Amino acid sequence: MPQNAVSSESPLPYGLPDFAAISDADFAPAITEAMAAQRAEVDAILAVAADADFANTVLALENSGRALANATRVFYGVLGPDSTAERIEIAAELAPRLAEHHATIASDPALFARVAAVWQRRDELDLDTDEYRLLDQRYRDMVRAGAALDDDGREQMRTITARLADLTTEFGRLILDEANASAVHFDDEAHLDGLPAGAVAAARTKAADAGLDGFLVAMELPSSQSSVAELTDPIARRRVFEASLARGSRGNEFDTTRLIAEIVGLRAQRAELLGYRDHAAYVVEEETAPDVGAVEGLLADVAAAVGPAAAAEEAALRDLAGGDLTAWDYTYWLARYQKAQAGVDIDAFADYCELDRVLRDGVFYAAGQLYGLRFEERTDLAGYHPDVRVFEVFDDTGAGIGLYLGDYYARPTKRGGAWMTSFVEQSREQGTAPVVVNVLNIPKPDEGRPTLLSVDQLMTLFHEFGHALHGLLSDVRFASQSGTSVPRDFVEFPSQVNEHWALHPDVVGHYARHVETGEPAPAELLEQVRATSVTETAHATVEYLGAAIVDLGWHRLTTADLADLDLGGAPEVFSYVETRSLNGSGVAAAYIPPRYRSPYFNHIFAGGYSSAYYAYIWSEVLDAATREWFDAHGGLDRESGRRFAELILSKGDSVDPIAAHRDLIGGSAEVAPLLRRRGLA
Repeated sequence: MPQNAVSSESPLPYGLPDFAAISDADFAPAITEAMAAQRAEVDAILAVAADADFANTVLALENSGRALANATRVFYGVLGPDSTAERIEIAAELAPRLAEHHATIASDPALFARVAAVWQRRDELDLDTDEYRLLDQRYRDMVRAGAALDDDGREQMRTITARLADLTTEFGRLILDEANASAVHFDDEAHLDGLPAGAVAAARTKAADAGLDGFLVAMELPSSQSSVAELTDPIARRRVFEASLARGSRGNEFDTTRLIAEIVGLRAQRAELLGYRDHAAYVVEEETAPDVGAVEGLLADVAAAVGPAAAAEEAALRDLAGGDLTAWDYTYWLARYQKAQAGVDIDAFADYCELDRVLRDGVFYAAGQLYGLRFEERTDLAGYHPDVRVFEVFDDTGAGIGLYLGDYYARPTKRGGAWMTSFVEQSREQGTAPVVVNVLNIPKPDEGRPTLLSVDQLMTLFHEFGHALHGLLSDVRFASQSGTSVPRDFVEFPSQVNEHWALHPDVVGHYARHVETGEPAPAELLEQVRATSVTETAHATVEYLGAAIVDLGWHRLTTADLADLDLGGAPEVFSYVETRSLNGSGVAAAYIPPRYRSPYFNHIFAGGYSSAYYAYIWSEVLDAATREWFDAHGGLDRESGRRFAELILSKGDSVDPIAAHRDLIGGSAEVAPLLRRRGLA
């Protein structure tokens, strides 16, 4: 019988999955076999006659399931950026089985007894910091999985976990299908006046791929669509805007509202079963924020600060629009206002941001200056899709440290947004080096045309590369503590720091060359782009706060609250929950919807950010303080980069992240730098 290419050890450098040899038929058998292998490994731990200790229980548990981790990283690593129908079916089949497998191990009373025995003696064992954290995390994971409950409680937990796996997988599938189904069709190019040429070409190609004449304007994941900010035709703006907000609640086969009530209800049941007031309390206990109250306090502080700025911004846009302002016109006039304030055509900066040049002379250049890294494209190595590029990464001694994959272009099978994930986690214990991928959704231009990045796309590229650096520069013993395996409200911090370099004078001057003439970007243009990018608009702050508040609004509901609401599946009830949350927080805005409305809020109903969407702004407090630290220590400086890598990027979750940040900046982060950067103080 031929070997399964998913479960077989890869012959490629750094363990890069041999995508050319992998077929979809390999995934389910490999994962099934790997689940059985881990179960046998856990049984071997339970069969040890000696008293439980760190090596025979905690370390053995950490090293169990390596084959399963490898197989699932490959499958889910290709599922998000290339969700074919067959892979979606495989995911639906695997989700409850994997959930049951992990829940059974995590709640095994005999295994918990061994882990708890070691945990109770933790202060007597002379453990290293990373060992102590590993032991503590394994103990907490098992308690949170229900291992300390009675038989009935453990069975309830397993049932809830399996059902949630089904529902969240289905939610993610429906969002992708609905995004494709919600693309707005235009039969005349005149309706697309104002869109960049690349966006028009992408709309033409999308329509042709769908068998239609004319143009299809694709949906981006957030409520605000970049096309709405550019389309000069108000009717076209309204069509795209309303299509965006209607996603997932149109009563069609892709409607997600029927799933939300059950997801929220099961999460509330699980939290109460484990002794928490609500799902938010259950989640935040594992984050760097001390409690839900602290999270709500930060959001309230920013909401209060943004109020006057939002009112002033709305008044300015109303004046510019001639008195009339609608929700679908807001970002259009905001873009006009920013351009008028700048005095130059900021959109022209895209002509100086060709993707390959930005990548090599911007993203990679900054990583070289800060961390001594060098990137060499490996055209002999293939990714999971023809668009994926593979780069080998070398440190300042010339030693190879891992692989970086870039998957930049949008396609119908790719879920919206941008992200980083790992195909191989760095671990000294397992002798593995990192293989990471960045996934973006940049519209692909016509053949032979350059890929020009908007300022938002530029910042996204640098942001996601910050996550990649967190994985590439990881230097930890245990895979479960590697790279981005940190609390949700800390994981965005390194990526936000990396955005700082996108428009830094030493970096932008290195890559910003006109795509046709090669001339450097004019100083005045750079100054204005930097000025408009450094300070967030009130709109951006309000829409983000709205999403974070809606997230908590759902997940602060108790089972009693949910019974009173009687959610059922009625869209008006879902709107009520959102409206009540926003009104209660003081950030309800007539013209600014939350960045994500509930029916397409992938982060919290299909991703890992439920009750943790606040993480972006919590991390931004750390980021703002760190940017000031970098600026005070030479900016794009090798020694500063070395210290940031040594204290933050290399440590993953092997140390307390907040303590590491205090060591970096010499104190605790305050909210003031964040408010200054957002123009709110």
